[in-house]
Amino acid sequence: MGLRDVSSVEKVIEKLSTQNYLADRGLATAVFLSLRQNRPLLLEGEAGVGKTELAKSLSNWAEGDLIRLQCYEGIDSNQAVYEWDYARQLLHLRTAEASGRTKDVSTDVLEGELYDERFLIRRPLLQAISVKNDPPPVLLIDEIDRADDEFEAFLLEILSEYSITIPELGTYRSEVKPIVVITSNRTRDLHDALKRRCFYHWVEHPDVEREIEIIRIRAPKVPLLLAEEVSKAAAFLRGMDLYKPPGVAETIDWAEALVTIGVDDLDEDSVDETLGTLIKYREDQERVRSRGFDEILSLVRQG
Repeated sequence: MGLRDVSSVEKVIEKLSTQNYLADRGLATAVFLSLRQNRPLLLEGEAGVGKTELAKSLSNWAEGDLIRLQCYEGIDSNQAVYEWDYARQLLHLRTAEASGRTKDVSTDVLEGELYDERFLIRRPLLQAISVKNDPPPVLLIDEIDRADDEFEAFLLEILSEYSITIPELGTYRSEVKPIVVITSNRTRDLHDALKRRCFYHWVEHPDVEREIEIIRIRAPKVPLLLAEEVSKAAAFLRGMDLYKPPGVAETIDWAEALVTIGVDDLDEDSVDETLGTLIKYREDQERVRSRGFDEILSLVRQG
């Protein structure tokens, strides 16, 4: 059974759990609708809540390729769609000159040879719509909020038609539509037109119980008691209005770091010594240390 044939929300939860991804029902419903109606899935939320990891899990479930377009400020169509391999084109011309072919063929013929598929560098968007056989690839467009408005509009056009025109070669149309996952950390607002094109879901940090499950799955060497304490501490820190609250990935790293140094029960020294594993900004660390660790330790030791 392919991803797009999945029968229910419960089946989505089950299949994702086999990839060690624990989705709540709201997220699983958004995934189900996106798959069944063949529309992009737009995930917004703070960094570290599992948006990118979901795309990886879908790719593993589909047993298809994960094609990732990492967005950044200034990205344009050349980085996203295709480029010509100028070095190889130049080498082709020099080889033609060295062999004497330039005397025997016209300039138009040589130019035509330069714009052949063998000199085409396929970037993620072109790669994704060039797949001809199942399983469909998962196209991850990561951190779209880092790109500018013009690129967002360009992306919307491609996702509407699933086709790309290269002037020298013609139009490429998708035969197997990719499963599209778009993520945003909401550093800026996205256009309503893009949101209308997608199924939208805001991804929250997991609650304590779910985070304990995640830690136990992702870091099986972490004892249950330590997983509980780490999850409670992370939840407390997320409520402190930090510049960068810890995400799930940082929580897992912290738990594994504690196990590595031989800690199986949090205390003030172990929290202080490993705080940099969990909190990545100096100002946030200073805020946590200035408040002290007594409150955190009191919370995590509650039954």
